[in-house]
Amino acid sequence: MPQKAEKRLIVTGDDFGLSVPVNEAIERAHTAGVLTSASLMVAAPAAEDAIARARRLPSLRVGLHVVVARGPAMISPLPNNLFHAGVRHFFKRHALEAEIRAQFDAFARTGLTLDHVDAHHHMHCHPTVFATILRVGRDFGLHTIRIPREPFLPSWRASRSRFTARLAWTIFLWPWLTIMRMRARRAGIVTNDAIFGLNDTGAMTADRFVRIIEHLPRGTSEIYFHPTSTDSDNELAALTSPDARDALQHLGIELLVRSHSV
Repeated sequence: MPQKAEKRLIVTGDDFGLSVPVNEAIERAHTAGVLTSASLMVAAPAAEDAIARARRLPSLRVGLHVVVARGPAMISPLPNNLFHAGVRHFFKRHALEAEIRAQFDAFARTGLTLDHVDAHHHMHCHPTVFATILRVGRDFGLHTIRIPREPFLPSWRASRSRFTARLAWTIFLWPWLTIMRMRARRAGIVTNDAIFGLNDTGAMTADRFVRIIEHLPRGTSEIYFHPTSTDSDNELAALTSPDARDALQHLGIELLVRSHSV
């Protein structure tokens, strides 16, 4: 059996289905770049277009991007305010479970293989949302979930920006994110070891992408993007940059798809 590389990387495009430009960018980043997976919003306006693209791209691994706030829902409108959504989900658990189950069911009806699960605005970090996803996901073959643990030092060294935000995220959320990972793994669900993109959403240029690659820790990391096909989109340019592919090869970093080995 081939030995695992010391450093492994998953590259994901979030918000698949949000719009045709997003779908176009994800397809292009996969066929002409280093993007390996996409996270589908099943109730989004361009979901059918995204599903059609995924069906003709069998090498693109597609997961469910659960939406429980500030986005399109299957059953009833969701709160636009993240704080209000968090409070609501503590007290209206039956409605939350119904919405999450409807989204899993909609994904299952696409016929696509469920590669992974994550959530819009990382709302699966909410304790009730996380527990509900784990419980409902068992019925739909959930086997991999994103844990948004961005390690402070590699993140800071790669970007040299947002020092306070990066440090605050580590101090306040790292303990809970560690518990999330432990609970997922006890349930037999695979997780990533680290994530990047949390503090660089909208600012992931080709240069920054390469610097993150150069500072990846050991284990399996995930870098997520929100690309669009607009002329000014830096993230699509980063995903299709020859420098990024060259850096991966030069450093011996294995580009992964989640379904096989994390």
